[in-house]
Amino acid sequence: MKKLDEEHERLLSELDRRKMKRRKDSDEFKVVEGVIDPPTLKALYKLLNKGAISALHGVISTGKEANVYRGEDGDGNSVAVKIYRVSTAETDFMLEYIVGDPRFKRVKKRSRALIPQWALKEYKNLTRYHDAGVRVPKPLDIHRNVLVMEFIGDPKSSISAPMIKNVEVPSPVKTFNQLLRMITIGYTKANLVHADLSEYNILWFKGPVIIDVSQAVLKTHDNAKRYLIRDIQNITSFFRKLGVESENPEKIAEHILASGEE
Repeated sequence: MKKLDEEHERLLSELDRRKMKRRKDSDEFKVVEGVIDPPTLKALYKLLNKGAISALHGVISTGKEANVYRGEDGDGNSVAVKIYRVSTAETDFMLEYIVGDPRFKRVKKRSRALIPQWALKEYKNLTRYHDAGVRVPKPLDIHRNVLVMEFIGDPKSSISAPMIKNVEVPSPVKTFNQLLRMITIGYTKANLVHADLSEYNILWFKGPVIIDVSQAVLKTHDNAKRYLIRDIQNITSFFRKLGVESENPEKIAEHILASGEE
């Protein structure tokens, strides 16, 4: 119990230290204040007790939906800790992607009730993608609005991987084809369509890694085809800027849809 109490104190002091940063760090101060509320702190404690995390460090990325922090597991290895906003979350757009999903039959429309379901949806989608062989962060654990995932980046320096839009892609044609294969495998083996794929949610670490899959829908979703075409349009548009010529996005989508029916 003494060791557990010490771990609690260490995590709490780290969180408190971040909340009490001087005004020169006011942006991070506001971010942490807006994400780590008392219920979230309880969720972090739960994951601490399970050994999923032992420390929480700097912000990797911030967004309207969630912030991602670098953390450590019980063995000191880097992990990514995604904390979904609860009190300040915008949830209206989420309903389009979760209502009708047979995995979530009782969708809560109030933000405080919907956010844990949204986080669980990302965990389930990551599991599907990972098990199918698509390069995504491996999901490690979840409790309510806190998701623990594999850290994508240099494990020695703990520097997180950049977005693909911020790197010089070494072989654009090869990478474009890799992503099309990932989309195809996601559709045919994971039975998912990302539904928001673009250069903003693809990391680059020894190749492309797809992230932010909370909105991904089952291929049986009424709008799955439309989302698939939109994903491909985004990818072809980005790679066109890198000199990659490709088929019409609708035709590429038709090939993928046909392969999913085999």
